[in-house]
Amino acid sequence: MTHFEIELDKLKNVIQKIGALAENQVNESVKALLSEPVAEGKEVKKIESKIDKLDVKIDEICQRIFALQQPVASDLRFIMASLQISNEMERIGDLAISIIKKNKSIKEKHDLIAKFDIATIAREVEVVMVKTNECFLTRDSEVILSVFPLNYAIKAKVDEVIGAIINEMKSNSKVVVSGTNLVLVLKHLERISEHCSNIAEYVYFMVHAKIIKHEKFEDK
Repeated sequence: MTHFEIELDKLKNVIQKIGALAENQVNESVKALLSEPVAEGKEVKKIESKIDKLDVKIDEICQRIFALQQPVASDLRFIMASLQISNEMERIGDLAISIIKKNKSIKEKHDLIAKFDIATIAREVEVVMVKTNECFLTRDSEVILSVFPLNYAIKAKVDEVIGAIINEMKSNSKVVVSGTNLVLVLKHLERISEHCSNIAEYVYFMVHAKIIKHEKFEDK
């Protein structure tokens, strides 16, 4: 194996690691939202620190490859996609942390989550996160394209539930504070799903040398 191949393999492994850590953070945020046992705050922050360090490491590996090698075609696409994917994963980790923090401000959480079936949305975000990591690992077109409809389903449900929560707040002032915080959490979940779609686009570009926008797949 050449030095260039070693660097590419190293880059792939680090992307897999940051994806696994981001997925873990999403799982912890969903557990916190649904009042399931979660990792201690120190552990969550430790993972956040690892994600940030890996994000920097990916930049360093890519810079080193560009400085010492002249990647072409598929290798160049892989490096370009890796830089973007790393950035998206780092944002997903940040959003998951924000959900965990915001969760503490939702006093009437249990009633609202049950009433608007928010658990289903949270679980679907976990699924789209898993699919996103899978599409990078397998480079399989069917897996890549499966991320987009999952994202659209989540966005549609989030819009519907936010509308219902707003109506609930209009008729019941007691849930205004909790309802507002829950709306913010839902928007964070929606953004995590959107970042997953972005990653799927980058993987598709990496595999097929074609830039796509997931809006094209909305009807499908």
